[in-house]
Amino acid sequence: MRVALGADHGGFRLKEIIKKHLESQGFEVEDYGTNSLEPVDYPDYAVRVGKTVAAGEAVFGILVCGTGNGMAMAANKVPGIRAALCVDGYTAGMARRHNDANVLALGERVIGEGVALEVVDIFLASCFEQGRHRARVGKIELAAMSSNN
Repeated sequence: MRVALGADHGGFRLKEIIKKHLESQGFEVEDYGTNSLEPVDYPDYAVRVGKTVAAGEAVFGILVCGTGNGMAMAANKVPGIRAALCVDGYTAGMARRHNDANVLALGERVIGEGVALEVVDIFLASCFEQGRHRARVGKIELAAMSSNN
């Protein structure tokens, strides 16, 4: 499974930890940067990862910044992206099972390494439950399309 990663300077360290973790589990990882602690603008990385996932070039995206908020907000502007800011295993699982989230946003400054890796694992292992949730996700997609017109 291919996963697209992106981070700004505030999420660089955690992105590198996640990258090694995923590669050790056999995931194919595409790293869209950043590659240092030098200040950069998070929307640039969120959009790159979002477009990659929306185009089907990666199954999931993972974005990291200081809080995760900026990355989630920017990624959700990409049509077809449902980015979820998750802080624990429960929110990660529910984002996948009920919201069919395809991008995970994390905040390096607010989540510890161990919890972050647990969140990543649960997010990637959880499956969309379909059923009544399909119609709700459809409404999200319709709202996104109507706001683009």
